[in-house]
Amino acid sequence: MRVSSQGVSVVALLADPYTPTEIARRMAWTLSARLTDRSGRGRRFDVEVVSEPFTSGTEDPPTLMRRIMDRRSTENWDIVVALTDLPLHSHGRRLAVGLNHEQGLALLSLPSLGGLRLQTRARRAVEEAVLGLAGPQAMAADGPPRGQSALRPPDNRLVPDHPGPTGGQEADDLRYVVSGPRGYLRVLVGMVRANRPWRLVTGLSKALAAALATGAIATLDSTTWSLAEALSAPRLVIAMVGSVGLMIGWLIVDGELWHRSTEGSPEARQRARLYNASTVVTVGIGALVCYAGLMVINLLWALFILNDQVFASMTRSPLHATEYLTLSWFVASVATVGGALGSGFESDEAIRAAAYSKREQERRDRLQGAHDD
Repeated sequence: MRVSSQGVSVVALLADPYTPTEIARRMAWTLSARLTDRSGRGRRFDVEVVSEPFTSGTEDPPTLMRRIMDRRSTENWDIVVALTDLPLHSHGRRLAVGLNHEQGLALLSLPSLGGLRLQTRARRAVEEAVLGLAGPQAMAADGPPRGQSALRPPDNRLVPDHPGPTGGQEADDLRYVVSGPRGYLRVLVGMVRANRPWRLVTGLSKALAAALATGAIATLDSTTWSLAEALSAPRLVIAMVGSVGLMIGWLIVDGELWHRSTEGSPEARQRARLYNASTVVTVGIGALVCYAGLMVINLLWALFILNDQVFASMTRSPLHATEYLTLSWFVASVATVGGALGSGFESDEAIRAAAYSKREQERRDRLQGAHDD
């Protein structure tokens, strides 16, 4: 690893677009000072953030490490930490961090850090990676760099893995991985967090408008009142699950969000399962939030517009709190079906962020555009 003159190390945060870039830019405000304070060697660190789709077209860690190495050779960087929101796999294990001490490179897969306190965990992982790469670099005779064992794990739930000396197919000398069912769940939660499901809700403006219109009309319909009164709680639950499931399915099919792997390797199939699971969970969260919002709005609308005597004359039941809640619940299911149909008028960009495959295609388009320019 090169070391800049005058005790200054230039650290580049090479980040994929979207969430990785946002995280890199937020941590860059304090990262330089924190690294300087923690190094304790009189060394200073200058931090740069570079946003570009370095993962475009591949999810193979050795290939990505070589890309980072090539990118570093064109700049005056001492250490490069690359951040991506793609789930990475290496020899059947889910990769969190890959390190190349000789070249001063680190590759960080954000989903492996989980979905909670992502900014803090990512900052800690970057700090540990930079300090480890900036440490002693003397090479052992037949193993990874001496001193790397002193590197603290970026997260206590990550397991160290030593692939051996760099060269051949391998481009790193130390990895941290997550394994087992809990590791799979952690990566899945991290992917859903990176998908930012709350943005899906705001992107479905036409679907929400269609659902609100459907709900407003259904609330005034006496047939809807009678149906809501006749349905039992289990049937109302079935109607809710069915309507939300219909909306999830329609969004995935209409937006072409389902990922089909073109490769036959076990890792490719595992990635496809992760992609599709994260898409279903992301869209499901968005649909449930929409459903809850519709139920609240329908309740307020019913409280404002319904008349006790008219309702009782049609249903032979007094209009109490239970009737308001039951009607709002049933109308939310009806409105969700209307919203699902209305989502067909949304643009692809409105739901693109819900699927990794769509973002990967956009990265390729952006990279191709940059090459054409």
